[in-house]
Amino acid sequence: MTGNTPAVRPARPFFSSGPCAKRPGWTPEALNSALLGRSHRSKPGKAKLKDAIDRTKALLGIPADYRVGIVPASDTGAVEMALWSMLGPRPVDCFAWESFGEDWVTDTVKQLKIKDARVIKAGYGDLPDLTQADPTHDIVFLWNGTTSGVRVPDADWIAKDREGLTICDATSAAFAMDLPWDKLDVTTFSWQKVLGGEAAHGMLVLSPRAVARLESYTPPWPLPKIFRMTKGGKIVDGIFEGETINTPSMLALEDYLDALTWAEGIGGLKGLIARSQANLGVLDRWVRECGWADFLAREQGARSNTSVCLKIVDPWFQGLGEDAQADAAKKIATLLEKEGVALDIAGYRSAPPGLRIWCGATVDKADLEALTPWLDWAWAKVKAA
Repeated sequence: MTGNTPAVRPARPFFSSGPCAKRPGWTPEALNSALLGRSHRSKPGKAKLKDAIDRTKALLGIPADYRVGIVPASDTGAVEMALWSMLGPRPVDCFAWESFGEDWVTDTVKQLKIKDARVIKAGYGDLPDLTQADPTHDIVFLWNGTTSGVRVPDADWIAKDREGLTICDATSAAFAMDLPWDKLDVTTFSWQKVLGGEAAHGMLVLSPRAVARLESYTPPWPLPKIFRMTKGGKIVDGIFEGETINTPSMLALEDYLDALTWAEGIGGLKGLIARSQANLGVLDRWVRECGWADFLAREQGARSNTSVCLKIVDPWFQGLGEDAQADAAKKIATLLEKEGVALDIAGYRSAPPGLRIWCGATVDKADLEALTPWLDWAWAKVKAA
């Protein structure tokens, strides 16, 4: 570690965990074909929306009998559509180990007041005991904890012969991790995460079992229009063919289509995962050498390859009070932003003081390699102050 100013700067200092970095080489000209000034319900409008659905399904290897729809309000909207439309007929197991998992606990326990809801929790840096999942219950969980950098390592804990539904928030996992679709009944994600798209649009993936729940169960609470996926006891097919519930941004849609084209051109899902894994490798090597930082995720197999969260383990830092630790971590992020070498890498507000560095596929490995000396530089500055 040195206080000398590093000579090389990241070419693209965009390491935000959402909205995430645009794909390499992106320029506004990528949006020139956007269907602006036209209805999303016009023939070409619906064709573009269906194209996004079909290509998403192909890229992620989603089974043919699963349905994929574009829904309002980003990943949050997609998750809440599922929770408010499907929970109720069975007990629910909610697994939470960071802030967004806690949000779904709030929906399930405090808002919907589901009877026999169990909350299985762990603190930041750990996974809860996933083996407590009851196959007769519905299960609500995240695949990857965006604010903790802790992911589930596999789906072995989910029963193949389960009776309940699995509802998985996969927003910072889709396009970066290999999701086992046979274990997932409802899966959600958003455009602005791993592919670096723009905000406000969510994706909802439903298995045949999830569709059966929608068509056989009517929740006892009122459903707002943007949550309604059935009519007359049957699923509204149009939602999953490009006929969105509300008006989407055709500009954001064009950007997502551009990101899909880029992803297809680098080898599809395997290429995306390889880029994310290589990026994680850069930070893993640096952590082993730096001496002052470590992964917030304690278990190596549970470490995210997208939202990489770091804690500060230096004894000087550990000796500070809680407020002083938060202030020191914030100063590191502020110094790097002021230098223009790393934007938006402060840890999440409710997470332990530290840093959060996005390593998804739209980030270039060379930029992370250029960043690590700057991390040491900023730490040395803060510690010496």
